[in-house]
Amino acid sequence: MAANGQELRKVIGVLALQGAFAEHKTALERLPFRKNLEAILVRTPEDLGRCDALIIPGGESTTIALLARLSGVLDPLREFVKTKPVWGTCAGAILLSQAVEGAKKGGQELLGGMSITIARNGWGSQIESFEADLDVAGLQNPERPYTGIFIRAPVVVKLNPSPEDPPIQVIARLSPNLLPHALATSDHADEPKIFVALRQGLHFLTTFHPELTDDDRFHEYFVRECVFGAQR
Repeated sequence: MAANGQELRKVIGVLALQGAFAEHKTALERLPFRKNLEAILVRTPEDLGRCDALIIPGGESTTIALLARLSGVLDPLREFVKTKPVWGTCAGAILLSQAVEGAKKGGQELLGGMSITIARNGWGSQIESFEADLDVAGLQNPERPYTGIFIRAPVVVKLNPSPEDPPIQVIARLSPNLLPHALATSDHADEPKIFVALRQGLHFLTTFHPELTDDDRFHEYFVRECVFGAQR
């Protein structure tokens, strides 16, 4: 907090190498506390150096990682993730993961940051993309329906926190009835496959695309809890 009692202005970057980065920036600029933040597009290490927090958008995770390496921003991103708030959506969620299943031939470069294992394209191909109402108990106004947009979405398959890691919080769930037959199990009580939004310390991931809706509650959550909440 600033000395006058007002929150310090924060710069939130959106990695703008590939994917739905423009939509994330627009959503940030719609937030009610937008006067306390500046949203910028990040393409270089110099852009990243201006940021207090970062959003990694949906797109294609191997392409984003490759472009990050070619632009010289991959290693700075790995350092950034160690200390700063980062939110990954869809492909960005893959990059934030500790381990990935179903990687392309040649492997998948990751940033790490969240103690989970995730499966690429866990729901199938583009034609198996879908929309579904989510249980958003972790958001403001959880009684208001939220429709998640899943496009070649990854699936969380395992939570791997060590005793030293921050706890993993489930922010949103998908109905077990919507799991593909190949992913369904008989016990859904703590089934990671239905977890579609997770927080661990300063880091946040969603396996779907909040930036493709006009409902900004996930952007509001990230800024309020992970960005400004980090200074409380």
